[in-house]
Amino acid sequence: MSMAKANSSGRLSSAMERTNHWVFSQEIPTDIEVVVGEAVFSLHKFMLVAKSNYIRKLVMETKEPDLSRIDLSDIPGGPQCFEKAAKFCYGVNFEITVHNVAALRCAAEYLQMTDKYCDNNLVGRTEDFLSQVALASLSGAIVVLNSCQNLLPLAEDLGITQRCVDVVSTKACKEANYSSRSPPNWWADELSILDIESFAKVVASMNKSRDARSISMITALTTYAQRNLLGDQGFKLGDSKQQRQILETVVALLPLDRSAFSINFLCSLLRSAIYLQASNACKTELQKRISTVFENVTIDDLLMLSFAVEDGESILDLEVVRKIISGFAEKDKSMAVFGGSNFKETCSPTMQRVAKTLDSYLGEIATYPQLSISKFNGIANLIPKGARKVDDDLYRAIDIYLKAHPNLDEIEREKVCSVMDALKLSYEARVHASQNKRLPVQIVLHALYYDQLKLRSGANDFGEADDTAKSRSQMGSNDVTLIRENESLRAELTKMKMYVSDLQKNNPGTSKQQGGPKKPKFFSSMSKTLGKLNPFRQGSKDTSNIDEGVDTAKPRRRRFSIS
Repeated sequence: MSMAKANSSGRLSSAMERTNHWVFSQEIPTDIEVVVGEAVFSLHKFMLVAKSNYIRKLVMETKEPDLSRIDLSDIPGGPQCFEKAAKFCYGVNFEITVHNVAALRCAAEYLQMTDKYCDNNLVGRTEDFLSQVALASLSGAIVVLNSCQNLLPLAEDLGITQRCVDVVSTKACKEANYSSRSPPNWWADELSILDIESFAKVVASMNKSRDARSISMITALTTYAQRNLLGDQGFKLGDSKQQRQILETVVALLPLDRSAFSINFLCSLLRSAIYLQASNACKTELQKRISTVFENVTIDDLLMLSFAVEDGESILDLEVVRKIISGFAEKDKSMAVFGGSNFKETCSPTMQRVAKTLDSYLGEIATYPQLSISKFNGIANLIPKGARKVDDDLYRAIDIYLKAHPNLDEIEREKVCSVMDALKLSYEARVHASQNKRLPVQIVLHALYYDQLKLRSGANDFGEADDTAKSRSQMGSNDVTLIRENESLRAELTKMKMYVSDLQKNNPGTSKQQGGPKKPKFFSSMSKTLGKLNPFRQGSKDTSNIDEGVDTAKPRRRRFSIS
């Protein structure tokens, strides 16, 4: 005997054994078998006919001379529910609970066990329990509503589903406004056990209620998504089709106010949407909502969206991040224009905060081999240059990228550095950049030349011009020494500019004769001077992850240009 047949026989035996306890006690031979799926019940016609109008019609209208077997496999609730209905016909006690009342009500309707056919019949008994017990509490109504999902469409035709939805939404709104127990959001946890279709009906009903508040909707949706979709680790594994339905339904239920939800919650939903291959409409809506609250973005939020899973491996995918930042930049630009501001000259404090976060984010992803120069620059350029008061964070990200990609040639390094303005680096960052052997020489020269201009103008690091004579009189001996050293360095730079001018004239003879001795002389002098000025010799909190120093023993070949 196969395993399937053994299991089937076990169920048949179990049904017969349970029935024997209350049927054979009548001491009258059974005369009809009722088949419900794989279970068979040996019963008495007269006991069933007395309560069930449906069975009475089958017996009366049959063309068989002696009906001994009927099939009720399509009865709601299956064998377990029919067994209780049969017990009711025999007058045997059984327990009606919130878990089985909906199925019993549907089975009673199916069997036509109404009070019109027989007083105090099963339909009336189940209706009384529904009204007086099951739907008297939020928890009970939720359990009944959840059980209705396996009883469709009959549960809807009988109005059980809608009655439960109305009770649940009303009581949930009441609990949200005036919680009767602790914790205050216990009602949202209760709603989370509903299947997604029932939950959607409750939320729609809450939206129509006068007592519903937006915070109640937010709490219900976030709690449901966290329990059934996101989980404790940000993503909950499960049936992809079912989870995709949950996700798309939750997104469709989000209130019109796009700023109502935290950016972390929205980013978690979007990551799930990407993984589950949700509809484009679902992903687009989430991207728009994230752009709306993007000023609150964190590095972790951006990293969450930056990696996709392909063949079991995580790969860097910046397209979603690019779309979101572009949407945010367009929104910020529109607001600036609407407010009468010149967007090219000034950026909002919000944009400045985002720029700082974005530069730190670039530093986090800079080490990945998959990140091309075009993608790195593309993300950096999404934010207007005016949003960065200083480019120190961007410089740090660039240096990390150059360190992680050591095989870039001079032109490629220049492309990476093109997103940064060397003149917007802080003094400490400029000194560090001047000795950073990974940077192209053009960036080094720009930083050094800017220092000389500042020293001559007497401007401080905050762009405020002081009276030169007054400033010099207030400087101590260390500052005077610093000025002399920088003036000496400026003289070296002037010589280098003359050398570059000679190279541009395409004079091979002159280049060959002059280039040999001057190149090491310049770098040796520059390195010696800057070595005294470098505050990074003992480390700095701003560039703790950046390698320092320059190898003066073997200077690299560089294309000298300050153009």
